[in-house]
Amino acid sequence: MGSRSRGGCGSSLLIPLLFLLLFLLPNLNHSSVVVSAAAGRDEPYVGVTIGTAVTNLLSPSDLAAFLRAQRITRVRLYDADPRLLSALASSGVRAIVGVPNDELLALGSSPATASAWVARRVLPFAGVNSTTPNIISAIAVGDEVPTALPSALPVLLPAIQSLAAALAAANLSSIPVSTPLPFSVVLDPFPPSQAFFNQSLAKSFLLQLLAHLANTSAPLMLNLYPYYSLMQSKGVIPLDNALFRPLPPSLEMVDPNTLLHYTNVFDAMLDAVHVAVKNLNATSVPMLVTETGWPSYGDRKTEPYATKDNADAYNSNLIKHVMEDKPGTPMQPGAQASVFIYELFNEDLRSGPISEANWGLFYGNGTPVYLLHVSGAGGFLANDTTDRTFCVAADDADEKAVQAAMDWACGPGRSDCTAIQPGERCYEPNDVRSHASYAFDAYYQSQGRAAGSCYFQGAGMVTTIDPSHDSCIFPGSKLLSNVTRSGGSNTTAQTSDAEGSAIWRLRTGRGKGFLLFLRLLLSIAVVIVTDSNFWT
Repeated sequence: MGSRSRGGCGSSLLIPLLFLLLFLLPNLNHSSVVVSAAAGRDEPYVGVTIGTAVTNLLSPSDLAAFLRAQRITRVRLYDADPRLLSALASSGVRAIVGVPNDELLALGSSPATASAWVARRVLPFAGVNSTTPNIISAIAVGDEVPTALPSALPVLLPAIQSLAAALAAANLSSIPVSTPLPFSVVLDPFPPSQAFFNQSLAKSFLLQLLAHLANTSAPLMLNLYPYYSLMQSKGVIPLDNALFRPLPPSLEMVDPNTLLHYTNVFDAMLDAVHVAVKNLNATSVPMLVTETGWPSYGDRKTEPYATKDNADAYNSNLIKHVMEDKPGTPMQPGAQASVFIYELFNEDLRSGPISEANWGLFYGNGTPVYLLHVSGAGGFLANDTTDRTFCVAADDADEKAVQAAMDWACGPGRSDCTAIQPGERCYEPNDVRSHASYAFDAYYQSQGRAAGSCYFQGAGMVTTIDPSHDSCIFPGSKLLSNVTRSGGSNTTAQTSDAEGSAIWRLRTGRGKGFLLFLRLLLSIAVVIVTDSNFWT
């Protein structure tokens, strides 16, 4: 998001009332209204967005290794940082690169500047010859400009057109150029059959944009957040409907004009956009969801739905919806849009409501914020993150509390703490948190990873990242069976991981910033959001 702030405008009472009417409609038999989708689309995919307002953000090389280990092959970046793109060259990742809102004036005012931007930021990473990597999949020009920076609207389309012309001149017209729009540009979005664009915006900008996208085979980029639809519906939308959970037919949303049933808010939002586009005679434009997600934490009074369980449910079910079910929408069956989950890491440096810093699938140190349930989701992840978990010392726990919990685990808790004694394989690094993490995991695994066995009065936390490093193999690690002891020394027979896991280095951000080698087993989830009205 250009300003990358979420929240939303107030909505009128009319929309909640319409929702209430649609939920109360009887369960009627219906036939689908089929609208032809754009031909030749690739298989739908799920990617993640990567923001950088993160304390101790991973280095570009570490980030590339992290993405590779997690089997993330699609990312959206909010700029076109050559250092990160260079690091991604060997990771197999395709990236949407962004033009920040504050660069629109320069690019929209000068085709020469746009050509120079393409030459500097795109050509080295666009596979123009056998020596250059092919990383860039699309260019997102600005972000939510109609709401984030409306004064830049006059130069937005010229910037898009100049960049597209520069790409064509370099024989790279296969790289589409578009701009992510907030859902708030759609008015009266439910029922979807009566949705339309803001009329003044349609005349001044959207008609020309859609014509350009159709002519260049570029997608209409959208930031969609069912979370905000739920928040602003005043209780009319059932939580389960926003989370892709099944509802009885009598509780499903029904469009009274088409009699189509909507089992989730996400599909209803897509169909609302589809109708709005169709009303402007641009039905052939495909859609790409450049942001969506759910916050895992927020203010308990004002953001009660921002919880880890809900974030897990939304992102896990979204991944399954796109990667496995591939249903399309009620109006466009089979035409499943690809999506980018907002976002990879919690951006703890972001200001605003509490939830603003809690949209990530991972903390900045690579530890999962929560465990996704995505086993078998088309290879998006290496495996189901609930299959193997570990217990480690919580980053924010007081060191005295960590010490006391370790003393209990190694004493009354009867954990085998031999490995963290002087001279043993897990003695280094010799600090409280490292030793406690081993002791906590020993107890956690001895209890069969039972619920509550990693609490330690708040000093422990569950992670899906294997904390093993060097010859120190944690009790829950699948490498444990490869560790042999000989004359007081320990060696680890490590073999290549057929599932694509990788050993990589993370910055811990503590004390001397010591480096740990972590083995990733997998986990992920994520999200996005946008300023808008009721449906944003």
